[in-house]
Amino acid sequence: MMTSYNKHILITGGAGFIGSHLVRQMVLNHPQYKIINLDALTYAGNLSNLEDIQAAPNYKFIKADIRDISSLREIFNKEKITDLIHLAAESHVDRSISNPSAFIETNVLGTTNLLIVALEAWKENLSSHRFHHVSTDEVFGSLGETGLFSETTPYDPRSPYSASKASSDHLVRAFGHTFGLNFVITNCSNNYGPYQFPEKLIPLIIHNIIHSKALPVYGKGENVRDWLWVGDHANALELVFLKGATAQTYNIGGNSERKNIDIVNMLCSIGDELLQRDPGTSSKLIQFVTDRLGHDLRYAIDSSKIQSELAWTPKIKLEDGLRKTFEWYLSNTKWLEKVINGEYLEYYKKNYSL
Repeated sequence: MMTSYNKHILITGGAGFIGSHLVRQMVLNHPQYKIINLDALTYAGNLSNLEDIQAAPNYKFIKADIRDISSLREIFNKEKITDLIHLAAESHVDRSISNPSAFIETNVLGTTNLLIVALEAWKENLSSHRFHHVSTDEVFGSLGETGLFSETTPYDPRSPYSASKASSDHLVRAFGHTFGLNFVITNCSNNYGPYQFPEKLIPLIIHNIIHSKALPVYGKGENVRDWLWVGDHANALELVFLKGATAQTYNIGGNSERKNIDIVNMLCSIGDELLQRDPGTSSKLIQFVTDRLGHDLRYAIDSSKIQSELAWTPKIKLEDGLRKTFEWYLSNTKWLEKVINGEYLEYYKKNYSL
């Protein structure tokens, strides 16, 4: 007997870092919804992130690329998609500098494909279907030593990555205002936690501490980011999808600003303790490398809107989250080693000159 579900929710990029956390949460929290995970399984997509829920009756995985509009049409029709949470994206700034075209193709053209197909599929009653677009705080540019990004901060992207995400944000709003698409947009700060691909700062540093390798830090490590525990982000995404006001943007931040060098030093201290090394052992591995081109100085999120309208606040303190993250990577060394393939190592040597 076929099970009837209230919604058929397509989550793009659901095998990635943030996406896999959201997929798991939606599958477990909403048995009345069918959750369809669409992912192209590029280097950062990993189905082992979701092994614990792969047999859930309300879960389905589909390998597909959002750049292929004909595949999207087939999926929307076959799976009777009622709603969409769009996380699929090329997301690493360094890679966008070396290969900007890939970011335009996926983040701009891929998002456009989803918008077109959603309009086609939902045209009879647009207001009853939701298009939730997940974006980044990097679209707002760079802050000085003071100030916060709000939902009304003018866009000022500084990298090919952030420019491509800004473009996709604008397209979602344009489809909303032109065609009446029921959309919401969320812009988040830097995420961290389990299952993050080790090209990003925190898992890279953890991996290198474990193996006593050099710890590369751009410039002098003075760049400031607002760090958000991925589980807190998934909670916010679920809340905005279910209860966010149509045509609204919600900024999601961790209220945890730190300089990159401070994050690295915190991880060194945690690592020395967990690995039973003498205090200061790992910090000796820090190496300052040539700064990233156009490296934004500071990002910081004002998340007062989502806190006041939807009663969301981040629950995990940075110190606790970093420890939980380090402990997870120590307990999942096979996962970590498996994702570090030849492509990653070649990229790593090229970008960090170590």
